[in-house]
Amino acid sequence: MAFAQWRHQHLIGDEKGEAQTFLDRLFRAFGHGGIQEAGATLEARIKSEDRKGTAFADLMWKPRVLIEMKREGVDLRRHYRQAFDYWVQAVPDRPRYVVLCNFDEFWVYDFDKQLDEPVDRVSIDDLAQRWESRVETRA
Repeated sequence: MAFAQWRHQHLIGDEKGEAQTFLDRLFRAFGHGGIQEAGATLEARIKSEDRKGTAFADLMWKPRVLIEMKREGVDLRRHYRQAFDYWVQAVPDRPRYVVLCNFDEFWVYDFDKQLDEPVDRVSIDDLAQRWESRVETRA
């Protein structure tokens, strides 16, 4: 997939400086005009009663997916709780899937099916062959 090649050539995996560009290019790779054209929101506000403030999910595409980006090389297990908390607070029309991504891996969660482990993990280099995650085929 040209998207994976573009990522390796042009991005260093910096969450703060490159996540929005990465996500917009990802949407374009899947045939959308971009994030806005698909109806998704960057830096979606998440009201938090526990933290007494507002958090920001990197991307919210209700009711489809919430994506939380982390820098390249980060162990995504360390950020499970953050993603889960965002999902819990993302009402109404809570997204079906939550994706944690570190520019090289996509960990796909479906909290309606299981809580502790992703239902799928997809490498950016396998994305062209695995663009349709195994999530739908699992019971």
